[in-house]
Formats: sequence, structure tokens, C-alpha cells
Amino acid sequence: MEQVDHAVVIGGGIMGCDIAAIFLTNGCDVQIVEPSAAVRNTLPNRCTQACHALGHDNPQGRLDVLARPGEIVWSDVSIVIECAPEKLDVKQRVFAELESLAPTSVPLTSNSSSFPISRIGAGLKTRARMLGLHFFMPAHLVPAVEVVRSDVSDEAVALKVSDIMRRVGKKPVQVKKDVPGFLANRIQHALMREAISLVEQGFASAQDVDLAVRYGFGFRYIAAGPLLQKDLAGIDIHCAAAATMYPHLNTASEPSPLMQQLVERGETGVKSAARRGFYQWDDVAIATERDRYERALRKAMQILRDEEAI
Repeated sequence: MEQVDHAVVIGGGIMGCDIAAIFLTNGCDVQIVEPSAAVRNTLPNRCTQACHALGHDNPQGRLDVLARPGEIVWSDVSIVIECAPEKLDVKQRVFAELESLAPTSVPLTSNSSSFPISRIGAGLKTRARMLGLHFFMPAHLVPAVEVVRSDVSDEAVALKVSDIMRRVGKKPVQVKKDVPGFLANRIQHALMREAISLVEQGFASAQDVDLAVRYGFGFRYIAAGPLLQKDLAGIDIHCAAAATMYPHLNTASEPSPLMQQLVERGETGVKSAARRGFYQWDDVAIATERDRYERALRKAMQILRDEEAI
């Protein structure tokens, strides 16, 4: 398995901090590059909190916080993970600078959830070592990470990055084509399109849709993904049900009117001034739900770890 001594994270936001914690708790040194002095000042404490959530109060890795990529010390760096703001021009500038600084043996990866690595690295000379590396929020608690190739990405680099991710306890998923939404988000958005449509058409409340997923078919996903589950239950049964249901499923090519209305009204969930989305929120409800959510994720992660130990 690939040895990991040292990682570089570009961007000290929520994702960057949580990704750094993954490496720190696995004994790896981390350099975080963050241009904002105010954000830099918060990073040591925030990384400590993320490490604590992973059950490590005294991680063995060392954290260094830098202001510019030019300050990076490149000795023993195994991987670079870009977590800059989700703006294409910003990411392209970061990658152009990284290409001029990083040894050619170091994979350059992007955590972008919307921009394909082919566009981020367009025109650069060492695109073969550039990959998407898409984590899921919260990055330190959700095990999966997508390793996304462009048409010019070197397969050997993709496999090397997957080994690095396994070394720090993640579950890498190989995505062989750089398509919008990669793998998991395409599946997730197909589900969301139908879920919102059911609420919009009055078939069910948001609460009942969530209950149906969490305590119904979603409950099984911790044990088996959708394709394995169909092998266990019978593909013929699914095929017969699909013939009945598929003609009635939502196939809209744009976000639903309900979702667009919520955005237009500023009702975007817990982060909004309205403190409203599909649910109504206040400070107590937000704190309670976030705590419950993270505890549930940690317990689910332990179930998977116990399964691997058998």
C-alpha cells in the first residue's frame, strides 16, 4: 500500500479542514495553504475539533498553516488536494501555480463537486497527474471518496491516489470518466428529483419522504448497495416493478419549481437567514440535529469497520 508521509491541502474552509484531519489522525503531516489570515487563525482549533470527532485528541501528524503555495515545503509530499472556493477561474489559477511548484511525481487533485478536472487542468502540461478527488460532507466522517479521471489522467496515478486514500482509512471509488456529477452525486440527484417531486405533487410531506428513505430502502444501504441488494432480492422482481413505475417517474431536465422557489425566497436550510428550508429551524434545533447527525454517522462508520474486522 502507498506510503503517505505528508499531504498538502489548498484551502482552509470546512472541507479543507476536515480533509486535513483525516491525514492528521493517520499520523501524516499536513500543510494547509489558506490566504485569509482570519481563517488561518481558526485552523488549529477547527482541525483539533475534527480530529476529536474521529476519536483522536492527540493526533500524531503535524499541522502547518501557510499563506501561499510558494511557502510549501515539498520534501516527502505524497499528494496535493485542492479545496479552494468553487469558482473555475480560481481553481485554474491554483492548478497552474501548483504545476510550476510541485515535483512531477506528486498527484494534483481537486475536491470540486461541480467542475470536471479536465476543465480545471485545461491547457496545463502535466494533466496526466491531475485527478478529481471528491469527498462527501462531512469529509472526515463519510468514508467514501471518488477518484475521478479525465481522458488524459494516468491510470497509474489514479491507482496511486486510491492507495493513498486507503492508507488513511477512506473507501476510494474509481470513476473512469469525467462526467458531470461524477458517480455518487448523479445517483443522489436522481433520487432527489423524485423525492422533491413527490412533495411538490402532494403525495407526501418532506418528513414522510425522509422517513421512507431512512427507515425503508435507505436502511439497507449500510449493508448493501442498490445493485448488490437487487442480486439478493431478485433482479426479475425489480425489472417487473420498473416496468410499472418508470413511465411515471419524474424526468425533468431542470431543478423543480419547488426547489427554485425555496432558493428565490432565501429558504435554503439551516444556513439561511430565514432559518427555513423543507423544515423550520432555530438555534437549538440546528445544534441538536447536527449533533444527532454526526453521532449517527460515527455509529454507521463503526458498523462498517466492525464488518471489515470479521
